[in-house]
Formats: sequence, C-alpha cells, structure tokens
Amino acid sequence: MRYQFLIDTYETERIKVVSVWSMFHEDDLDVRPHATDTRGRSAREHMEHQCIGENNWFREMFGIDVGGPPLPSSKTRAALVERYAEDSLKRLAALREKDDAWWEAEVKFFDVPRSRAWIMVRRIAHTAHHRGQQMTLLRVINRDVFSNYGPTADTEGVVRYLDPASVKRAEE
Repeated sequence: MRYQFLIDTYETERIKVVSVWSMFHEDDLDVRPHATDTRGRSAREHMEHQCIGENNWFREMFGIDVGGPPLPSSKTRAALVERYAEDSLKRLAALREKDDAWWEAEVKFFDVPRSRAWIMVRRIAHTAHHRGQQMTLLRVINRDVFSNYGPTADTEGVVRYLDPASVKRAEE
C-alpha cells in the first residue's frame, strides 16, 4: 500500500503526544508560557485542543468516528491522556483498513477539496507543531523533556543510557 507510511507516522505521532503529555505534572496544566499573555495556551488547553481537533478532523474529513465525546468528563492529565490514547488507537485501527483509493479520494479540507493523504500530512504537521509548543512549555516550567526525535540535553542522548562504551568510542 502506497500510504502505509502515513499510517506508520500517525502511529508514532500518537505515542509522542502521550509521551509529552505524561511529562507534565497535574499542577502544571494551567500554567501559560507567559502569565499575562492569554494567547499562549496552557498544557490543558493544548490537550483539549488536540482531543477536539483530531476528533473533528477524523470525523469530518476522514469519515472515522470513534464514538463518544472527544473530552473526558474529568479534565485531569491522566483522564486526557487516557482519552487521547484510547481514541487515537481506534483511529489507527480504522486507518489500517483503508486502501490506496480511500487515501487518494478528494474530500473537503475545510472549504477546499484535497486528498485524504494530503490532509493526513497536514494533521501530522499540526500535531507536531503543538507538541513542540508543549515541549517548550515544559522547558519554561523547568520540567524534563525527553527525546521525541533524538537526543536532548535532558536525556544526554539515548546512546549514553544504552551503551556508554559507544560514547567513548565516538569521542575518540
């Protein structure tokens, strides 16, 4: 299938979202990047935006409805993580059933016709954009930020934890 890479990418993106959300503490959720600037979303607002936005995109543009409300009744970190993880897993399962013709079909992207493959690229980019904002917020509030794409200053690189001898070899 030509579009398997989109399914594979969505699969890893949903794991990255849950990973970043898990780095916040409950009392971090309403902190903003700058206390007096309401344009910068809090972590909770990002989580709610992701749950609602992804639900709407999948339902309206992909025809995939996982049922139930996009937000949990309790908007705690754990409940938001659980809802997103559960719903995105259902979406992933539905995507795995789609063929090339489904991905190539044009549907409305807001008010413009686009292929579902094009829309999925935009969905993934949108998610990555907000994940970057959330990772920046983690730094602002002095929380650890673990690797999403490769080594970070917080993890000192995965290789250091897996094989310290390889670090020594690389430095020689």
